[in-house]
Amino acid sequence: MSSPITTIRDVGKHDGQSVTIRGWLYNLRESGKLLFPIFRDGSGQIQGVVPKSAVPPQVFDAIKNLTQESSVIVEGKVRADKRAPGGYELDVANVEVVQRVSESDPYPISLKEHGVEFLMEHRHLWLRSPRQASVLRVRAEIIKAARDFFDDRGFVLTDPPILTPSACEGTSTLFPVDYFDEQAYLTQSGQLYLEATAMALGKVYSFGPTFRAEKSKTRRHLTEFWMVEPEIAYGTLDDVMELAESLLTFLVKRCLERRHADLVIIGRDLEKLQKIEAPFPRITYDEAVAALQEGFAKGAVENKFEWGGDLGSPDETYLSSQYDRPLMIHRYPATVKAFYMEPDPQRPDVALCVDVLAPEGYGEIIGGSQRMFSHELLLQRIHDHGLPEEAFKWYLDLRKYGSVPHSGFGMGIERAVAWICGLEHVRETIPFPRMLNRLYP
Repeated sequence: MSSPITTIRDVGKHDGQSVTIRGWLYNLRESGKLLFPIFRDGSGQIQGVVPKSAVPPQVFDAIKNLTQESSVIVEGKVRADKRAPGGYELDVANVEVVQRVSESDPYPISLKEHGVEFLMEHRHLWLRSPRQASVLRVRAEIIKAARDFFDDRGFVLTDPPILTPSACEGTSTLFPVDYFDEQAYLTQSGQLYLEATAMALGKVYSFGPTFRAEKSKTRRHLTEFWMVEPEIAYGTLDDVMELAESLLTFLVKRCLERRHADLVIIGRDLEKLQKIEAPFPRITYDEAVAALQEGFAKGAVENKFEWGGDLGSPDETYLSSQYDRPLMIHRYPATVKAFYMEPDPQRPDVALCVDVLAPEGYGEIIGGSQRMFSHELLLQRIHDHGLPEEAFKWYLDLRKYGSVPHSGFGMGIERAVAWICGLEHVRETIPFPRMLNRLYP
């Protein structure tokens, strides 16, 4: 085929010209002597128009006999059409069938409804559906936007190890790994190592996989997920709260700007995203407890919440439902948070920490804190939590050689994608989700 090769996303640059598209057949309609194949190529979809009188018989027959997901190379003239989903159609002139899917073993995911379990078993194929492909494009945009956000603000990307000798927040939710003659763990956060690189570079961030062995089946949990984690030397809790607020507004605006069409395909209520503006509401843990207790008294909250407990999913959902933008809850009791969080000098029983809850019931998407400054207090907390001091010797060194106040947070990419896309379950936010009962495909 002699026409220039293009993608469906870029066919508008070739209006009135002949082009070649390499992709797959998504669907085929027939109306008398007219064929209407819909092709996809990973960047989008386009409808072809094939009048029987306009093409050689062998081309018409080849297209007429195509099966769903057969791979094809198509040549045709691009024609603007406002009625078409992407604004263009393709007057097909020629087709090369690369591989025709057999009718005796047809593509298993038809355009009818399928159950979630069936779709997850065929995740390797389900990814080809328009909605799933759009989710993955939004995911890619969020990742790129997060990198741009930190790169443009002077943060240096650093890579913490995935194999670690110790736990960041206790070993009960870690995956153990045999590391030659030692016990190692798959990382649950790169934070401790980021604190070290922040002391070298000032402002750093990491982006990588993390692993949590929580035996949870909620719609918010994966056992393998990706996090972006910034860390700031001389940073305070207020600094990371402002940074988190700026990051989330940046991500939403970027997706609205560059992934509008994908958000429409997904079915996202764009008006709700358009309301995401700074400043975000900020309340203390004490105020959150008061709101939950008031909600219980009114019958809006099922269980009475007592001060000192950690917020669960129903609690987060109720609190965040009161606002149309992310809610920041800060200064939790130190007993429900990690050992490395700096206590509030005004109230040593609470930690200088923050959780950012996405609206619409999506729960925590960012968790951060000011890190402990004192060597003596950190050592005491390590002992209090029953953690091995020897494994944290290097981490304690950071408090011996030029310790400074520093802060950071972690944002789960999948939870951010679920919220921005408006998905019911986090399993659709990553190409191949790993969950409590899901290790295939």
